[in-house]
Amino acid sequence: MRCKSYLAVTGLALLSALPLTARAQFSGSLTLASDYVWRGASQTRERPALQGDLRYTHGSGFYASVWGSNVKYRPDNGAASEFDLAAGWSGALAEDWGADLYVQRYQYPGSDIGLNWNEVTGVLSWRERVWASASHSSNAMASKTRGSYLTLGLRQPLGQGWRLEGTLSRYLLQSRYADSYTSGSLGLAWAFKAPLEARLTLHATDSAARRLFPEMAGTRVVLSLQAGF
Repeated sequence: MRCKSYLAVTGLALLSALPLTARAQFSGSLTLASDYVWRGASQTRERPALQGDLRYTHGSGFYASVWGSNVKYRPDNGAASEFDLAAGWSGALAEDWGADLYVQRYQYPGSDIGLNWNEVTGVLSWRERVWASASHSSNAMASKTRGSYLTLGLRQPLGQGWRLEGTLSRYLLQSRYADSYTSGSLGLAWAFKAPLEARLTLHATDSAARRLFPEMAGTRVVLSLQAGF
């Protein structure tokens, strides 16, 4: 269950920079991370994750993507992998503004329980620097209850391939499932040699997240290396 909003901002930048005839293309990446953290909680019991994604973007702005990672939950539910299938549209709304709208399916092959669920997301970005997203599901985290995830993000280039990234998020959950919680992240990314990029990210959550995800939420640091293609 990855956070896609930063990828949405990057995708908007690429799409707006290309001529229409050149925009239909495949892209993707491979990532090795010290942990897989989703909305403030580890999805691998704080163990390393190998992740990959493939995306096809049409000249009209419509796209489809698949993303995968290993997972390991506590308590163990049999799931060893996660695949996220997404389809949507991204493009420019005005000179400095862009949008991304998509629906996403979370799949967990081999799970002993029904973990699969769907979510719709909208992202609004300004100058590729600031973005806000809102996600909603009638079956949040396969809980059979509604949930909405709101995020405000910042991306600040620092020069020489360095940039600072930060997010502040609120997960609004129905009380009969769990208390709503707040999470945030602060990261430093370095594009040191194309197509390689390293990232160090500090994740933090409030006590409500720690109650919902015992031992898996809280404060943690993740180091990752990504290769794009």
